[in-house]
Amino acid sequence: MAGIRWPPEDSDLLPPRGPASAADLISDDDRSVAADSWSIKSEYGSTLDDEQRHVDASEVLSSGAFRASSDYSSDKEEEPDVCEEETSMLGLQSYWDATYAEDLANFHEHGHAGEVWFGVEVVECVVTWTKNLCINNSQGRTQDSAGDVTLQCESDDLVGKDLSSWSVLDVGTGNGLLLHELAKQGFSHLTGTDYSEGAIDLARNLAVRDGLTSITFLVDDILETKLERQFRLVIDKGTFDAIGLHPDGPIRRLMYWDSISKLVAPGGILVVTSCNNTKDELVQEVDNYNQRRLNGSQASGGEPIFHYLDHIRTYPTIMFAGTEGSRVATVAFLRD
Repeated sequence: MAGIRWPPEDSDLLPPRGPASAADLISDDDRSVAADSWSIKSEYGSTLDDEQRHVDASEVLSSGAFRASSDYSSDKEEEPDVCEEETSMLGLQSYWDATYAEDLANFHEHGHAGEVWFGVEVVECVVTWTKNLCINNSQGRTQDSAGDVTLQCESDDLVGKDLSSWSVLDVGTGNGLLLHELAKQGFSHLTGTDYSEGAIDLARNLAVRDGLTSITFLVDDILETKLERQFRLVIDKGTFDAIGLHPDGPIRRLMYWDSISKLVAPGGILVVTSCNNTKDELVQEVDNYNQRRLNGSQASGGEPIFHYLDHIRTYPTIMFAGTEGSRVATVAFLRD
């Protein structure tokens, strides 16, 4: 699970299809059972009571204590496309298993790497911006009054030392190409996870082909993660989008924030790239999560865990119905 294909240029890659049928959902459940056997082996252990987390998320939704992020005004343009937030086959693991099985076969037959989700320009922008964000964080720099991070020229040795100390996790890594780009920028402790075994097989093959065998790839579901370590930088490029497109999207979105918060180390950074949510909506998601922690202060300590840090301001914008907006948002949050 790596993201949503970038419309409209690649729309022929995703032929129109109606809402997921009952057969699709049954198939996904069956595949989910199989996926359990693909997950990270038992030596990692699990600190999560997954059944209880489902119950907790359901109770939060039924209480009506929080509005969905889409209920808030935002800069999101209204042009309908594949990135609209609704139940879709893109939210089903069976879709991604089939997609990456095909990509893996194409790799073995033709050497193709598969899709660059969101497009090459977006990936390059995310990687460069994230690199600068991490360098400034390492050197204790803060945002200026306009919210921009002021960058300073540093020697290559100093930059390399800064980045080599960062442990990085890419959740929903797909073919792992985002980690390839981060490796080129100087990051060295890189891990990618995905709930699709085919995605991880493809990512490992591509890393070997490109001489990046130091990157670790693991089969793991972010909503039921078996990872017991934390990372200084956690990146999500489209995974939160796909989670929201599942028929149980509202519950799964709540579970996502519970899980992701356990993977970001204190003082670390979470970077989320989305084409289903604007910057304001992602910030509201985090505010809702922090409020949930405050309401459950006896169990969680009650303090906000994530704070807005920065967002990419350089994506191209479009005008629709008199409103200006971007079709992609990338937002960084600092974990306390």
